[in-house]
Amino acid sequence: MAAKHVMINDIIAEHGVRMQNLKRYYPFFVLSEMTFAQYKDGKFADLDMGYITMASLRFLINENNFHEKDVTYEEFESFLSELLDRDFTVVCEAAEKKELISYIFDKLKNDGRAFEFGFYDPEEKRRKVARVRLITSRIENGRVLYTITPEAVEFFLDTKEIKEESRISVEQLLLEKMIRSDNFKGGIEVVKRINARVREISAQKEQVVKLLSADVFEGAKAYEDYMNTCAKWFSEEAKSFAKNKALVDKAVEKAGYEKRPGEEGVSATSGNRALMQIAALETELKKTIYNHSKLMEETMELSAVSDRMIKKAKLSKLRPVFDFQRYMEQVMEKDEPALLAHVLLPFAAPKIHRSFNLRDIDHLLNVSAGAKDPGEKVEGKKIDPDFKYEDEKLDEQIEINFARMFRELLDQLDKWGKLTLKEYNGILEIKFGKEIYRNRDYYSYLVHLAGKTRYDLRAMQEKQETMFEEIVVHRMSEEDMKRYGNEIVAITFGDEEITIAAGEDTEFTVTDMTFERRAD
Repeated sequence: MAAKHVMINDIIAEHGVRMQNLKRYYPFFVLSEMTFAQYKDGKFADLDMGYITMASLRFLINENNFHEKDVTYEEFESFLSELLDRDFTVVCEAAEKKELISYIFDKLKNDGRAFEFGFYDPEEKRRKVARVRLITSRIENGRVLYTITPEAVEFFLDTKEIKEESRISVEQLLLEKMIRSDNFKGGIEVVKRINARVREISAQKEQVVKLLSADVFEGAKAYEDYMNTCAKWFSEEAKSFAKNKALVDKAVEKAGYEKRPGEEGVSATSGNRALMQIAALETELKKTIYNHSKLMEETMELSAVSDRMIKKAKLSKLRPVFDFQRYMEQVMEKDEPALLAHVLLPFAAPKIHRSFNLRDIDHLLNVSAGAKDPGEKVEGKKIDPDFKYEDEKLDEQIEINFARMFRELLDQLDKWGKLTLKEYNGILEIKFGKEIYRNRDYYSYLVHLAGKTRYDLRAMQEKQETMFEEIVVHRMSEEDMKRYGNEIVAITFGDEEITIAAGEDTEFTVTDMTFERRAD
């Protein structure tokens, strides 16, 4: 009986909330059921309003959020005209097409009215009406500007039209609209979804590490997929988090200056509820920003870890003998007996029997002693001991670049004792030119350098703990070791970020670091 009571209570208490969540889907199904059979005697009956609706929402998201501008009717008309020509091959006069586009736009706006979704509320025992709009408008400088509503963005997000790696970006756009419209309760739910997605990506990173430990080749593929799909939006996400955090701060400030609960025209309950929702939203957003920053740091560490594991796997594969047992296990795992041919065929090769034809005896007796077939001159090929493959040359150049930049750091610390990353970049730019910012080795060097917070060159000569330390010790000359052999370099990470201009349209963001020469 108790379980049945809980079930009935859930049905009644949650019905209103579920209907409010369903209302954002209602306009699409109303529009998708609309046909053009009655319009212009069915001349445009092939048009699909569902597709036009989704395309229009994507267009508004692109303009309102990605380009941060409102849309005029002329811009929407141009977009829809191109869509009709491209996807439906509409053939009509220009004036007739303008009339068709105006008809479609009025349907999307529902003639300026909200779409009404009626439902019964069992708690209050009466029917209610939920209202939702896809497009809102405002007048500015005599022009009508159109924007997409938060409900429409949330509906479009739920249809999963956006690529998987862009889910957080779209959630950020939805959060921005929620905050601007003072819908702080809805914003809290959006931030929770963003936080959940960040945790999913962090778990995905852990799976990559586990896969690298079990099978380095499959792990390398998973690592590439992870970096291609997840890591590329880090810089954009950081900017979006900062923007939304600023909006929340403004909301807190605004709430502080508005009328306090109890004053004329202000409800104490509604005022306290709004302040509590803003505070809860701010707490969730701070938690998400922290998790996002932590994920960025872990991704940088993943790059160094994968390099070490792949290098170790390459060395372990260079074995002097063939492991028949391991090969048999692989054949059994793949369940492909045909692979055994690679091992068995060499043993089953035909045995060549040599014989002498008796008819050649007469020929041997007739051959004069002076007649000899000229032999083939075989010239021994000299092996170049200095020959190197292209990947070996590339590895050697990377090591040389790492050693040069680290030697320059030691030289400057020897002069000044302390150096910031910005000052260090300026010195490298003077010595090597601005081209260094377009060299991938420079950013790889910073990632490897940030792998530790302390470098003791005396200890490094005895034991190298990382690949970077091996490169430094291997590439530094005896003279450099005499000069810097007792140095200790300490690295402190700052809270600010430095923007590096690698080209006219390319910028990179690097966490600030401070390098200090230590005597202990």
